[in-house]
Amino acid sequence: GRLVVTCENHTVVGGLAESVAATLAFAGVGARVVPIALPDAFLAAGALPALHDRYGLSTDAVVARVKTEL
Repeated sequence: GRLVVTCENHTVVGGLAESVAATLAFAGVGARVVPIALPDAFLAAGALPALHDRYGLSTDAVVARVKTEL
């Protein structure tokens, strides 16, 4: 099957993944959409590199997630 991965420094709700999923659905394209985004929750504050590590948005975390999904 097809895999589409979206990555954004934004909450998953109302984000890029939802727009991509809707566009694919309206076009009749069957693809699995995997969002890599911030959770819909109150998040800790701090330096961006630390937050990216914590919430799975660091380069290493994104690469690992994509490999897992493949």
